[in-house]
Amino acid sequence: MIKLSIGNKLYLSVVSIFLIFAISFIVFQQNREKQYKIEFLNLRLQDYNDRMHVSLSILGKMDEKTLSNYVQRNYEKNIRVTLIRKDGLVFFDNLIKDYSKIANHSNRTEFIQAIKTGEGSTVDRLSSTLKHDYFYSATYFPEDGYVIRTALPYDNDLAKSLATDQHFIWFALGAILLLTIFLFRFTNRLGQNINNLRTFAWRADHNKSLDIDDLIHFPNDELGEIAERIIKIYRRLQNTRQEQDKLKRELTQNVAHELKTPVASIQGYLETIINNPNINEETKAQFLQRCFAQSERLTSLLRDISTLNKLDDAPQLQNFEYVDITEIVQNIQKETALQLQKHEMNFVNQLPPSLIVNGNRSLLYSIFRNLTDNAISYAGQGTTITISATLEESVWHFTFSDNGIGVPYAHLNRLFERFYRVDKGRSRKMGGTGLGLAIVKNAVLFHHGNITVKNNPTGGLVFHFTLSAIK
Repeated sequence: MIKLSIGNKLYLSVVSIFLIFAISFIVFQQNREKQYKIEFLNLRLQDYNDRMHVSLSILGKMDEKTLSNYVQRNYEKNIRVTLIRKDGLVFFDNLIKDYSKIANHSNRTEFIQAIKTGEGSTVDRLSSTLKHDYFYSATYFPEDGYVIRTALPYDNDLAKSLATDQHFIWFALGAILLLTIFLFRFTNRLGQNINNLRTFAWRADHNKSLDIDDLIHFPNDELGEIAERIIKIYRRLQNTRQEQDKLKRELTQNVAHELKTPVASIQGYLETIINNPNINEETKAQFLQRCFAQSERLTSLLRDISTLNKLDDAPQLQNFEYVDITEIVQNIQKETALQLQKHEMNFVNQLPPSLIVNGNRSLLYSIFRNLTDNAISYAGQGTTITISATLEESVWHFTFSDNGIGVPYAHLNRLFERFYRVDKGRSRKMGGTGLGLAIVKNAVLFHHGNITVKNNPTGGLVFHFTLSAIK
């Protein structure tokens, strides 16, 4: 069994519907044209009947001679004129003079119609008297009690005059042919695009290469453009997926590397304590303190990884509420007071008394806490942290800066990358996880804001970021 493509099915379906419509229209038009010609011929004969009646009324005579003279004076080729009484008896016929041989006409179709409605006609009826087919048109004049019937022989000349114009049929057939060719080209292109998409879907489903000729060239039309864009979108998604897989592999490697150092340190210290039971208490306490510090680093690292995973995998599960940013910053300032004092640093909070945004409290806290921790760790001894905000068109523009040592220009664009460190050795010694600024960027983006970083001309780093205000 031959399986038709969707393009062929569409082509055959539309062509079938179109042919049915075209044939129906041609038949209708032919019948309509033929009916028009019949009505026109009938109107012409009816006019003859009316003119004859008027003339006879003026003459006031109905004898054979008067009637014959009128027909001769108003002669039309091959016309037959018959006068019939109301009871169906013929009292004049220009072709037959022996009226005794003419049967009663009360059963003639055109006569019956004329008596009922005033006029009647019959196309192609055999005359029982002359044994010839005629076109009849009869008119009844009730005030005089008779019917005038005129007829023309239904021969080749009359048949041709009543025939429909065949040029219309040829024109219709030509139009059908042209439209069929156009439709075939259209459905052929459609079928080609669908076949290419089917090839693309099969190869994509089976992880086959998409670099084949069938998926390179498409017809230069809207359908080809749509098909080509679908494949391009898939390729972009495929490339994005490959990049994401690459990033995940790098992230996994980085996580393993970051976990390896504290785990190895903890294992080494504990192994030393276990293998040396006589170690003095001071050294043991020192080793345990270092194990605790490394465990805190592990805890921070796992917490930061968990935060990033939530932002990446389940952002819709984060709850939103009204959050006072000024209150959060004041709490962070209190929490980091000892660290600030240790580094002889100042924290200048220039936020307004109340700054309310709609967001996730935990993530908003992470933004300002990580920026603060980053500044404390890397700005340098005796520096100042400054935070301020301005409101512009329902958006809060924040500036978080320090006047520390800054960062070499080559590293600025990579500060928000996960596990990226300007000075790896110093960063680990300071206890950082390498994820703080990545969390900051993702949390800002999660709240539909944006963030940039640059070096302060007078020294230090400046972070600019936005958060939507409550309208």
